[in-house]
Amino acid sequence: MRRPLVILLLMLTTACSTKMDKDGRTETTVDAKYLLKSEVDRVADTGRAEVVDGLLLIADKLYKRNPKEWKKGGGASREAAVERLRQRRQGAWPEFNGQREGAIAALAFAEAYTGDRVMALIFGLLTMVDAAFEYKEEFYILDSLNEMKLYNCARNMDVAVWKLGHDRNAAGELFLLSNELDPGRRNLSYEREFGRLMGLLDFMAKIVADRNGRTLSRVGQSVVSAVFLPVSFLK
Repeated sequence: MRRPLVILLLMLTTACSTKMDKDGRTETTVDAKYLLKSEVDRVADTGRAEVVDGLLLIADKLYKRNPKEWKKGGGASREAAVERLRQRRQGAWPEFNGQREGAIAALAFAEAYTGDRVMALIFGLLTMVDAAFEYKEEFYILDSLNEMKLYNCARNMDVAVWKLGHDRNAAGELFLLSNELDPGRRNLSYEREFGRLMGLLDFMAKIVADRNGRTLSRVGQSVVSAVFLPVSFLK
C-alpha cells in the first residue's frame, strides 16, 4: 500500500506549481495534465521539442547560405519555407509523392534532383523525428517509445552532417553550403547544432532503453558509405 501512495504523492508534487502575487502571498495550483505524466514523459516532451526546433534553426541557416533553394519551392520567403516545415503534418507535400524520411533526405544530395534541397533534407529528418517519437507531441504514462528508433534518428543526423560536408555534384561543388572552413571566417555552427541534436536523441534512447528494461544495441556504421537508417519501419 505504501508504494502506490508514494507514487501518488510524487505525481501530485510534480503537477503542482506555486506563484507569488504582488502582496507576497503564495498560491498553489495543480495542472491535472501532469498527473498523467511521468518524469520520462516530461523529458520526452522537452527532448522532442528541442530536436524539432533545432532542425528548423538549421533549415533557416541553410536557407541563408543557399537562398536559391527556397525560391525553387515557390515560397514567398525564407521564413515561409521554414514555417511550411514547421507545419509539415498539416500541409500537403505533392513534390515528394508520399515518401518520407531517408528517401526524401537523400534527394538533397542527388545529382538529378532539381527541387529545394534544403526542404528535402530537413523534411526527411523531421519526419524521422516524428516517427521516432511515434507522431506525438506530448507523452503520458501509458505512451511508449522505441529506443532503436531514437538511436537510428541520431545516427541519421551524423549522416546528414557528413553529406553536407562531402557530397558534391558533377562540377565538384557541394550540393549545399553549410560549415565555413576558411580560417579567416571559420563557422562550424551547423555541425555543433547537429551534434547537440544527436546528444539529445542518444540521451532519450538511453532513458527509454532503461525504462523498457532493455540494453541499447549500438550499430556500427561508417559514415563514408552510410545511408540514412530506417526509423518508422522499426517495431
